Amino acid sequence: MTSHPIHRRLAVISDSQAGWAFASRIRSVKYFQKQWEKRAREQPKVVERAHRDFVVEGGYIDRLPLACLKVGIVDAAEIWTHWRGDDPPETDLGEVRPLLRRSFQMNGPEVPFASNDMLAHILTFGPPDVLCVWGLGVSEDILAACKGNYLIYNSIDAPALRIPPEISRHFDLVLTGAKWQSDEVTDRHPGMKTAILPIGPEFASDSMFYPYQSPKPYDVIYVAAAQSYKRHDILFEALAKLPPSYSALCVFGHGEMSETLRAQARDLQINVDFVGPPSVPFAKVNRLMNQAKIGVVCGVDDGAPAIRIHACRFARPCQQRASVRSSIYYATDWARRSSWSVSRRDSRDALDPSRILAPANGARQLDLAALGAKAENTHGFFSILDNSKVMRGTNQ
Repeated sequence: MTSHPIHRRLAVISDSQAGWAFASRIRSVKYFQKQWEKRAREQPKVVERAHRDFVVEGGYIDRLPLACLKVGIVDAAEIWTHWRGDDPPETDLGEVRPLLRRSFQMNGPEVPFASNDMLAHILTFGPPDVLCVWGLGVSEDILAACKGNYLIYNSIDAPALRIPPEISRHFDLVLTGAKWQSDEVTDRHPGMKTAILPIGPEFASDSMFYPYQSPKPYDVIYVAAAQSYKRHDILFEALAKLPPSYSALCVFGHGEMSETLRAQARDLQINVDFVGPPSVPFAKVNRLMNQAKIGVVCGVDDGAPAIRIHACRFARPCQQRASVRSSIYYATDWARRSSWSVSRRDSRDALDPSRILAPANGARQLDLAALGAKAENTHGFFSILDNSKVMRGTNQ
Protein backbone atom coordinates (compact mmCIF):
# COMPACT_ATOMS: atom_id res chain seq x y z
CA MET A 1 0.00 0.00 0.00
CA THR A 2 1.32 3.44 -0.95
CA SER A 3 1.68 5.65 2.11
CA HIS A 4 -0.08 9.00 2.19
CA PRO A 5 -0.50 11.80 4.75
CA ILE A 6 -2.80 10.95 7.64
CA HIS A 7 -6.10 12.70 7.12
CA ARG A 8 -9.78 11.96 7.08
CA ARG A 9 -11.09 11.23 3.61
CA LEU A 10 -14.60 10.80 2.24
CA ALA A 11 -15.50 9.28 -1.13
CA VAL A 12 -18.88 9.10 -2.83
CA ILE A 13 -19.48 6.38 -5.42
CA SER A 14 -22.30 7.32 -7.76
CA ASP A 15 -24.13 5.42 -10.51
CA SER A 16 -22.78 7.79 -13.12
CA GLN A 17 -21.20 6.10 -16.13
CA ALA A 18 -19.29 7.47 -19.10
CA GLY A 19 -17.66 5.94 -22.16
CA TRP A 20 -19.60 4.05 -24.79
CA ALA A 21 -18.23 0.52 -25.22
CA PHE A 22 -17.31 -1.66 -22.26
CA ALA A 23 -13.67 -2.62 -21.88
CA SER A 24 -12.42 -5.17 -24.38
CA ARG A 25 -11.02 -7.30 -21.55
CA ILE A 26 -11.27 -7.41 -17.77
CA ARG A 27 -7.79 -6.94 -16.37
CA SER A 28 -6.80 -8.31 -12.98
CA VAL A 29 -6.64 -6.40 -9.72
CA LYS A 30 -2.86 -6.91 -9.69
CA TYR A 31 -2.55 -5.29 -13.11
CA PHE A 32 -4.42 -2.20 -11.92
CA GLN A 33 -2.41 -2.08 -8.68
CA LYS A 34 0.78 -1.80 -10.70
CA GLN A 35 -0.77 1.00 -12.73
CA TRP A 36 -1.83 2.93 -9.61
CA GLU A 37 1.60 2.50 -8.03
CA LYS A 38 3.03 4.32 -11.07
CA ARG A 39 0.54 7.13 -10.47
CA ALA A 40 1.51 7.90 -6.88
CA ARG A 41 1.08 11.62 -7.57
CA GLU A 42 -2.66 10.97 -7.81
CA GLN A 43 -2.92 9.90 -4.21
CA PRO A 44 -5.62 11.64 -2.13
CA LYS A 45 -4.98 15.29 -1.33
CA VAL A 46 -6.00 17.31 1.69
CA VAL A 47 -8.01 20.48 1.10
CA GLU A 48 -6.35 23.04 3.34
CA ARG A 49 -8.66 25.06 5.57
CA ALA A 50 -7.67 28.21 3.71
CA HIS A 51 -9.37 26.75 0.61
CA ARG A 52 -12.62 25.75 2.35
CA ASP A 53 -14.35 29.08 1.92
CA PHE A 54 -16.64 27.79 -0.82
CA VAL A 55 -20.38 27.62 -1.39
CA VAL A 56 -22.01 24.21 -0.92
CA GLU A 57 -23.83 23.72 -4.20
CA GLY A 58 -24.21 21.26 -7.04
CA GLY A 59 -26.13 18.03 -7.41
CA TYR A 60 -27.00 15.43 -4.79
CA ILE A 61 -23.66 13.73 -5.46
CA ASP A 62 -21.72 16.89 -4.62
CA ARG A 63 -23.51 18.54 -1.74
CA LEU A 64 -23.01 16.04 1.08
CA PRO A 65 -19.21 15.67 0.63
CA LEU A 66 -18.84 19.43 0.18
CA ALA A 67 -20.76 20.06 3.40
CA CYS A 68 -18.64 17.52 5.32
CA LEU A 69 -15.48 19.11 3.96
CA LYS A 70 -16.57 22.68 4.70
CA VAL A 71 -17.38 22.04 8.36
CA GLY A 72 -14.23 19.98 8.93
CA ILE A 73 -15.70 16.49 9.34
CA VAL A 74 -13.23 15.34 6.68
CA ASP A 75 -10.07 16.79 5.17
CA ALA A 76 -10.47 15.46 1.65
CA ALA A 77 -13.47 14.51 -0.46
CA GLU A 78 -13.72 12.68 -3.77
CA ILE A 79 -16.38 11.67 -6.29
CA TRP A 80 -15.88 8.25 -7.88
CA THR A 81 -17.67 7.37 -11.10
CA HIS A 82 -17.65 4.46 -13.54
CA TRP A 83 -16.03 4.26 -16.97
CA ARG A 84 -17.14 1.74 -19.60
CA GLY A 85 -14.11 1.92 -21.89
CA ASP A 86 -10.54 0.66 -21.70
CA ASP A 87 -8.89 3.95 -20.72
CA PRO A 88 -10.58 6.04 -18.03
CA PRO A 89 -9.63 9.73 -18.13
CA GLU A 90 -6.78 10.64 -15.83
CA THR A 91 -7.53 12.54 -12.66
CA ASP A 92 -7.15 16.28 -13.17
CA LEU A 93 -4.83 17.46 -10.40
CA GLY A 94 -3.95 20.83 -11.86
CA GLU A 95 -6.83 22.86 -10.45
CA VAL A 96 -7.28 23.67 -6.78
CA ARG A 97 -10.87 22.65 -6.03
CA PRO A 98 -12.72 21.07 -3.12
CA LEU A 99 -13.81 17.81 -4.79
CA LEU A 100 -11.43 15.49 -6.59
CA ARG A 101 -13.14 13.41 -9.28
CA ARG A 102 -11.95 9.99 -10.38
CA SER A 103 -13.22 7.56 -13.02
CA PHE A 104 -12.66 3.82 -12.71
CA GLN A 105 -12.97 1.17 -15.39
CA MET A 106 -16.01 -1.06 -14.87
CA ASN A 107 -15.78 -4.82 -15.21
CA GLY A 108 -19.12 -4.89 -17.00
CA PRO A 109 -22.76 -3.76 -16.91
CA GLU A 110 -23.89 -6.12 -14.14
CA VAL A 111 -25.15 -4.60 -10.91
CA PRO A 112 -24.01 -4.04 -8.24
CA PHE A 113 -21.10 -2.62 -10.26
CA ALA A 114 -17.75 -4.39 -10.04
CA SER A 115 -14.45 -2.68 -10.80
CA ASN A 116 -11.02 -4.24 -10.43
CA ASP A 117 -9.66 -0.77 -11.13
CA MET A 118 -11.49 0.74 -8.14
CA LEU A 119 -10.56 -2.15 -5.88
CA ALA A 120 -6.89 -1.78 -6.87
CA HIS A 121 -6.99 1.93 -6.05
CA ILE A 122 -8.32 1.15 -2.57
CA LEU A 123 -5.66 -1.51 -2.01
CA THR A 124 -2.95 0.88 -3.23
CA PHE A 125 -3.86 4.08 -1.40
CA GLY A 126 -6.04 2.72 1.39
CA PRO A 127 -9.81 2.94 1.82
CA PRO A 128 -11.54 6.27 2.49
CA ASP A 129 -12.48 6.83 6.12
CA VAL A 130 -16.07 7.42 5.02
CA LEU A 131 -17.41 5.66 1.93
CA CYS A 132 -20.81 6.73 0.60
CA VAL A 133 -22.43 4.50 -2.00
CA TRP A 134 -25.46 5.82 -3.87
CA GLY A 135 -27.93 3.97 -6.05
CA LEU A 136 -27.27 0.52 -7.49
CA GLY A 137 -24.21 -0.15 -5.34
CA VAL A 138 -20.82 -1.75 -5.83
CA SER A 139 -19.56 -5.30 -5.57
CA GLU A 140 -18.90 -6.93 -2.22
CA ASP A 141 -15.12 -7.07 -2.66
CA ILE A 142 -14.96 -3.27 -2.77
CA LEU A 143 -16.95 -2.98 0.46
CA ALA A 144 -14.90 -5.71 2.10
CA ALA A 145 -11.73 -3.77 1.26
CA CYS A 146 -13.17 -0.84 3.26
CA LYS A 147 -14.06 -2.95 6.30
CA GLY A 148 -13.49 -1.09 9.56
CA ASN A 149 -14.25 2.30 8.04
CA TYR A 150 -17.65 3.95 8.00
CA LEU A 151 -19.93 2.90 5.12
CA ILE A 152 -23.08 4.86 4.20
CA TYR A 153 -25.74 3.95 1.65
CA ASN A 154 -28.57 5.89 0.00
CA SER A 155 -30.73 4.52 -2.80
CA ILE A 156 -31.48 7.94 -4.36
CA ASP A 157 -34.93 6.59 -5.17
CA ALA A 158 -38.19 5.37 -3.72
CA PRO A 159 -37.05 1.84 -2.72
CA ALA A 160 -34.86 2.23 0.35
CA LEU A 161 -32.53 -0.59 -0.71
CA ARG A 162 -31.73 -1.14 -4.38
CA ILE A 163 -28.98 -3.60 -3.53
CA PRO A 164 -29.13 -7.28 -2.50
CA PRO A 165 -28.83 -8.32 1.19
CA GLU A 166 -25.27 -9.60 0.81
CA ILE A 167 -24.29 -6.06 -0.21
CA SER A 168 -26.51 -4.01 2.11
CA ARG A 169 -25.32 -5.93 5.20
CA HIS A 170 -21.95 -4.18 4.98
CA PHE A 171 -23.27 -0.68 5.63
CA ASP A 172 -23.10 1.09 8.97
CA LEU A 173 -25.77 3.68 8.10
CA VAL A 174 -28.53 3.97 5.52
CA LEU A 175 -29.88 7.42 4.68
CA THR A 176 -33.57 7.52 3.82
CA GLY A 177 -36.24 10.08 2.99
CA ALA A 178 -39.03 8.83 5.26
CA LYS A 179 -39.78 6.57 8.21
CA TRP A 180 -41.38 3.91 6.01
CA GLN A 181 -38.11 3.70 4.08
CA SER A 182 -36.18 3.34 7.32
CA ASP A 183 -38.59 0.55 8.31
CA GLU A 184 -37.78 -1.26 5.06
CA VAL A 185 -34.11 -1.18 6.03
CA THR A 186 -34.60 -2.49 9.56
CA ASP A 187 -37.01 -5.15 8.34
CA ARG A 188 -34.15 -6.57 6.29
CA HIS A 189 -31.36 -5.78 8.76
CA PRO A 190 -32.67 -5.48 12.35
CA GLY A 191 -30.60 -3.02 14.34
CA MET A 192 -29.03 -1.30 11.33
CA LYS A 193 -28.76 2.46 11.82
CA THR A 194 -30.85 4.70 9.61
CA ALA A 195 -31.29 8.45 9.37
CA ILE A 196 -33.99 10.43 7.62
CA LEU A 197 -31.72 12.80 5.76
CA PRO A 198 -32.95 13.48 2.23
CA ILE A 199 -29.87 14.39 0.23
CA GLY A 200 -31.58 14.67 -3.15
CA PRO A 201 -33.97 17.61 -3.40
CA GLU A 202 -31.84 20.30 -1.85
CA PHE A 203 -29.72 20.36 -5.00
CA ALA A 204 -32.59 22.23 -6.67
CA SER A 205 -31.64 25.47 -4.97
CA ASP A 206 -33.03 28.78 -6.13
CA SER A 207 -29.53 29.84 -7.14
CA MET A 208 -29.42 27.09 -9.77
CA PHE A 209 -33.03 26.58 -10.88
CA TYR A 210 -35.31 29.56 -11.40
CA PRO A 211 -37.81 30.79 -14.01
CA TYR A 212 -37.19 33.69 -16.34
CA GLN A 213 -38.73 35.06 -19.52
CA SER A 214 -37.47 33.13 -22.52
CA PRO A 215 -38.70 31.96 -25.96
CA LYS A 216 -40.33 28.55 -25.62
CA PRO A 217 -39.72 26.52 -28.77
CA TYR A 218 -40.70 23.25 -27.04
CA ASP A 219 -44.16 22.23 -25.91
CA VAL A 220 -42.83 19.66 -23.44
CA ILE A 221 -39.58 18.92 -21.63
CA TYR A 222 -38.71 15.72 -19.77
CA VAL A 223 -35.49 15.72 -17.71
CA ALA A 224 -34.74 12.13 -16.72
CA ALA A 225 -32.16 9.39 -16.99
CA ALA A 226 -32.32 7.20 -20.08
CA GLN A 227 -33.54 4.20 -18.09
CA SER A 228 -36.61 2.02 -18.44
CA TYR A 229 -38.32 3.00 -15.17
CA LYS A 230 -38.46 6.63 -16.33
CA ARG A 231 -41.08 5.49 -18.89
CA HIS A 232 -40.25 7.73 -21.84
CA ASP A 233 -42.58 5.47 -23.84
CA ILE A 234 -45.61 7.15 -22.24
CA LEU A 235 -44.49 10.53 -23.55
CA PHE A 236 -43.61 9.12 -26.98
CA GLU A 237 -46.99 7.40 -27.38
CA ALA A 238 -48.77 10.64 -26.49
CA LEU A 239 -46.72 12.61 -29.00
CA ALA A 240 -47.40 10.04 -31.72
CA LYS A 241 -51.13 10.85 -31.46
CA LEU A 242 -50.54 14.56 -32.07
CA PRO A 243 -49.70 16.62 -35.14
CA PRO A 244 -45.94 16.81 -35.86
CA SER A 245 -45.99 20.50 -34.92
CA TYR A 246 -45.87 19.45 -31.26
CA SER A 247 -42.27 19.27 -30.07
CA ALA A 248 -40.56 17.78 -27.03
CA LEU A 249 -37.10 17.92 -25.50
CA CYS A 250 -35.64 15.01 -23.54
CA VAL A 251 -32.59 15.72 -21.40
CA PHE A 252 -30.60 12.70 -20.24
CA GLY A 253 -28.15 12.91 -17.36
CA HIS A 254 -27.05 9.32 -17.80
CA GLY A 255 -28.52 5.93 -18.65
CA GLU A 256 -27.95 3.02 -20.97
CA MET A 257 -31.05 3.51 -23.15
CA SER A 258 -30.24 6.81 -24.87
CA GLU A 259 -29.65 5.28 -28.30
CA THR A 260 -32.70 3.02 -27.95
CA LEU A 261 -34.93 5.98 -27.10
CA ARG A 262 -33.57 8.01 -29.99
CA ALA A 263 -34.37 5.11 -32.31
CA GLN A 264 -37.90 4.82 -30.89
CA ALA A 265 -38.54 8.50 -31.56
CA ARG A 266 -37.32 8.12 -35.13
CA ASP A 267 -39.50 5.06 -35.69
CA LEU A 268 -42.57 6.90 -34.36
CA GLN A 269 -41.69 9.94 -36.47
CA ILE A 270 -42.27 12.28 -33.55
CA ASN A 271 -40.67 15.67 -33.07
CA VAL A 272 -38.24 15.12 -30.19
CA ASP A 273 -34.82 16.63 -29.59
CA PHE A 274 -32.37 14.92 -27.23
CA VAL A 275 -29.57 16.24 -25.05
CA GLY A 276 -27.04 13.86 -23.47
CA PRO A 277 -25.66 11.71 -22.11
CA PRO A 278 -23.20 12.77 -20.89
CA SER A 279 -24.89 15.14 -18.49
CA VAL A 280 -24.86 18.89 -19.01
CA PRO A 281 -24.13 21.61 -16.43
CA PHE A 282 -26.98 22.71 -14.16
CA ALA A 283 -26.97 26.16 -15.76
CA LYS A 284 -27.81 24.55 -19.10
CA VAL A 285 -30.52 22.39 -17.54
CA ASN A 286 -32.06 25.55 -16.11
CA ARG A 287 -31.90 27.23 -19.51
CA LEU A 288 -33.47 24.24 -21.25
CA MET A 289 -36.31 23.99 -18.74
CA ASN A 290 -37.12 27.62 -19.36
CA GLN A 291 -37.44 26.86 -23.09
CA ALA A 292 -40.48 24.59 -22.65
CA LYS A 293 -44.12 25.40 -21.96
CA ILE A 294 -44.67 22.43 -19.67
CA GLY A 295 -42.63 19.74 -17.99
CA VAL A 296 -43.68 16.14 -17.51
CA VAL A 297 -42.52 13.30 -15.33
CA CYS A 298 -43.47 9.85 -16.57
CA GLY A 299 -41.45 7.67 -14.21
CA VAL A 300 -42.56 4.59 -12.35
CA ASP A 301 -41.10 3.78 -8.91
CA ASP A 302 -39.39 7.14 -9.06
CA GLY A 303 -38.09 9.13 -6.12
CA ALA A 304 -40.43 12.02 -6.96
CA PRO A 305 -39.41 14.46 -4.21
CA ALA A 306 -36.84 16.17 -6.44
CA ILE A 307 -39.60 16.48 -9.02
CA ARG A 308 -41.68 18.49 -6.59
CA ILE A 309 -38.75 20.66 -5.62
CA HIS A 310 -38.01 21.44 -9.26
CA ALA A 311 -41.65 22.39 -9.70
CA CYS A 312 -41.47 24.65 -6.67
CA ARG A 313 -38.37 26.39 -7.94
CA PHE A 314 -40.08 27.07 -11.25
CA ALA A 315 -43.31 28.12 -9.48
CA ARG A 316 -45.22 25.51 -11.43
CA PRO A 317 -48.11 23.17 -10.65
CA CYS A 318 -47.06 19.67 -9.74
CA GLN A 319 -48.96 16.40 -9.48
CA GLN A 320 -47.46 13.31 -7.95
CA ARG A 321 -48.25 9.73 -7.07
CA ALA A 322 -50.09 8.74 -3.94
CA SER A 323 -47.59 5.93 -3.45
CA VAL A 324 -44.66 8.34 -3.13
CA ARG A 325 -45.03 8.72 0.60
CA SER A 326 -41.55 10.12 1.15
CA SER A 327 -42.57 13.39 -0.49
CA ILE A 328 -44.12 14.70 2.71
CA TYR A 329 -40.63 15.08 4.15
CA TYR A 330 -39.61 17.26 1.22
CA ALA A 331 -42.64 19.56 1.09
CA THR A 332 -41.13 22.09 3.44
CA ASP A 333 -42.68 25.46 4.27
CA TRP A 334 -40.68 27.27 1.60
CA ALA A 335 -41.89 24.70 -0.94
CA ARG A 336 -45.52 25.27 -0.01
CA ARG A 337 -45.06 29.01 -0.25
CA SER A 338 -43.37 28.91 -3.64
CA SER A 339 -45.58 26.43 -5.50
CA TRP A 340 -49.01 24.93 -5.68
CA SER A 341 -50.25 21.51 -6.69
CA VAL A 342 -53.11 20.75 -9.00
CA SER A 343 -56.14 18.96 -7.65
CA ARG A 344 -58.69 16.97 -9.64
CA ARG A 345 -61.29 19.20 -8.00
CA ASP A 346 -59.47 22.39 -8.93
CA SER A 347 -61.86 24.81 -10.59
CA ARG A 348 -59.25 25.90 -13.11
CA ASP A 349 -60.31 23.98 -16.19
CA ALA A 350 -57.10 24.95 -17.93
CA LEU A 351 -55.11 22.96 -15.39
CA ASP A 352 -57.59 20.22 -14.55
CA PRO A 353 -55.66 16.90 -14.48
CA SER A 354 -58.77 15.06 -15.64
CA ARG A 355 -58.22 16.81 -18.96
CA ILE A 356 -54.57 15.78 -18.97
CA LEU A 357 -54.84 12.19 -17.80
CA ALA A 358 -57.18 10.09 -19.89
CA PRO A 359 -57.43 6.28 -19.56
CA ALA A 360 -56.42 4.41 -22.71
CA ASN A 361 -56.17 0.62 -22.84
CA GLY A 362 -55.98 0.49 -19.07
CA ALA A 363 -53.05 2.91 -18.88
CA ARG A 364 -52.77 6.58 -18.12
CA GLN A 365 -51.95 8.70 -21.17
CA LEU A 366 -50.97 12.33 -21.52
CA ASP A 367 -53.34 14.43 -23.61
CA LEU A 368 -50.88 17.05 -24.77
CA ALA A 369 -53.35 18.62 -27.15
CA ALA A 370 -55.82 19.42 -24.38
CA LEU A 371 -53.09 20.86 -22.21
CA GLY A 372 -50.82 22.48 -24.76
CA ALA A 373 -53.40 24.92 -26.12
CA LYS A 374 -54.21 26.12 -22.61
CA ALA A 375 -50.66 26.24 -21.30
CA GLU A 376 -49.44 28.85 -23.78
CA ASN A 377 -49.18 31.50 -21.09
CA THR A 378 -48.83 29.18 -18.10
CA HIS A 379 -45.80 27.29 -16.92
CA GLY A 380 -46.91 23.77 -16.06
CA PHE A 381 -45.06 20.92 -14.43
CA PHE A 382 -47.01 17.69 -14.27
CA SER A 383 -46.21 14.10 -13.47
CA ILE A 384 -48.16 11.66 -15.61
CA LEU A 385 -48.36 8.67 -13.36
CA ASP A 386 -50.77 6.04 -12.15
CA ASN A 387 -52.71 6.39 -8.91
CA SER A 388 -52.24 10.13 -8.76
CA LYS A 389 -52.98 11.92 -5.54
CA VAL A 390 -52.30 15.58 -5.05
CA MET A 391 -50.68 17.49 -2.23
CA ARG A 392 -52.13 20.99 -2.07
CA GLY A 393 -50.04 23.94 -1.08
CA THR A 394 -50.59 27.68 -1.02
CA ASN A 395 -51.90 29.33 -4.17
CA GLN A 396 -49.57 31.98 -5.55
